[in-house]
Amino acid sequence: MEILKVNDLKKTYTTRFGGNQVQALKGVSFSVDAGEYVAIMGESGSGKTTLLNILAALDKPTSGSVFLDGKQLSNVGEDELAKFRRDNLGFVFQEFNLLDTFSIKDNILLPLVLGGIGLNEMKKRLEKVAYELGISDILSKFPYEVSGGQKQRAAAARALITNPKLVLADEPTGALDSRSSSELLRVFSNINKQGQTILMVTHSTDAASNADRVLFIRDGVVFHQIFRGDSTNEELYKKISDTLTMLRTAGDTGASIKTPGNCAGNEGLGVRGQE
Repeated sequence: MEILKVNDLKKTYTTRFGGNQVQALKGVSFSVDAGEYVAIMGESGSGKTTLLNILAALDKPTSGSVFLDGKQLSNVGEDELAKFRRDNLGFVFQEFNLLDTFSIKDNILLPLVLGGIGLNEMKKRLEKVAYELGISDILSKFPYEVSGGQKQRAAAARALITNPKLVLADEPTGALDSRSSSELLRVFSNINKQGQTILMVTHSTDAASNADRVLFIRDGVVFHQIFRGDSTNEELYKKISDTLTMLRTAGDTGASIKTPGNCAGNEGLGVRGQE
């Protein structure tokens, strides 16, 4: 079942005093099924951050549409947006965005407090998510007292405690060392296996190789995609690396490229050049 549908999304920014226009997105279209784990990759300036902000209802497209579980985001009123995001979306940020004056427990519970959830339900959800993410022993600590990996797992717990339809992760391993990154990626894989839909923006080939599907954005369009199929993480890592190399080469030379072989489910997609 389709949980997210993006139709011909375009976004144009006008510079100060209207001097110039920058087209960040030129017509992005894709869909995500419930329970799918999708990674989005692309170089800086490719449109990834703009796309994520629109999906998070933090920005509005110039044209095109986004549907989350059948509801068009543009139809959500300004006074409803905060509640809509809290009830439907979970966010995991590179810089954690935890409040240092709150304990780990209170940081995780904050969206439930804002949503008016009862104490018994909050306790039940907290115990479950803290156990699943392996942070039950640090709930009474403050963010400045724990490691970066523990902070990120706490941020993930905060995103998951509302039982969101979709988790949006923005470079979630970007501020972590290799060990903490591996731990977080295992957490993401585990919660995805339990049915959680995840959309992750990342520069990390290692992080993307944990996903079911990888979308590549270049110059504001979805340029290519790879499906995991029966590939192991190591095999998918190589396919992603090969694709990134080809995309960079094509960008430098303007040459047409062939997609990496054995990209299961990718037949006929092709690779689009600059528009």
